[in-house]
Amino acid sequence: MKSYREELFFETRTRRAYLNITPQVEAAVKKSGVREGLVLVNAMHITASVYINDDEQGLLKDYDDFLERLAPQSGTYRHNETGEDNGDAHIKRQLMGREVVVAITDGRLDFGPWEQIFYGEFDGRRRKRVLIKVIGE
Repeated sequence: MKSYREELFFETRTRRAYLNITPQVEAAVKKSGVREGLVLVNAMHITASVYINDDEQGLLKDYDDFLERLAPQSGTYRHNETGEDNGDAHIKRQLMGREVVVAITDGRLDFGPWEQIFYGEFDGRRRKRVLIKVIGE
């Protein structure tokens, strides 16, 4: 079985951002040489997320509005009493999830219609990373 590991790095200019990282994951799968297997993509920071959905601007805005209603940045969080100001970002990450696993079939990501991989940033303006781990034959 083959194994391949790669990291992506992001530093968004805004506190929240939704970045389509599908091309970077596809490139890593190609570099790995794996034709049949799985790819794990996960955020390596507790205020960021990796998830799968449609790359449609209205939907991305809907996510942002939904998350802000559930965990408003201006809300009161005990976590912020530690000197931090990102209690909301931790909750948003928990809601959106840490990682995705996608099947690789014939050397390509085996998606359903419209599926894309996204990096969700909830406390940006500093460098963070995403792990891509490819395993298979």
